[in-house]
Amino acid sequence: MIGGKFNLGSLMKNAKKIQEMMQKAQDELAKIRVTGESGAGMVKLTMTAQHEVVEMNLDDELLKESKEVIEDLIKAALNDANQKILKITQEKMMSAGSLFGGNESDNEET
Repeated sequence: MIGGKFNLGSLMKNAKKIQEMMQKAQDELAKIRVTGESGAGMVKLTMTAQHEVVEMNLDDELLKESKEVIEDLIKAALNDANQKILKITQEKMMSAGSLFGGNESDNEET
């Protein structure tokens, strides 16, 4: 309450604007692709910001390694991509939430 009055119209207008900004951020995230790597580039995978793997490349030399090594490198590449997605998602949501006094951020894919 400001000045003893509660302005529901203003609150609803801001809520609608915030909802629209959050939807825009979600739409932008759907288009983002990140690349996770491990093993000095022996494993590379591309994921959407919605955590869908859309491409994976394994270096032919890697196939000479043990199953455990290959599994570990795939996990590491997935974790690398997921960390990048987390960072981008946080930046986009902070930007969308700037109406709450947060800092605007226009950073893109790393």
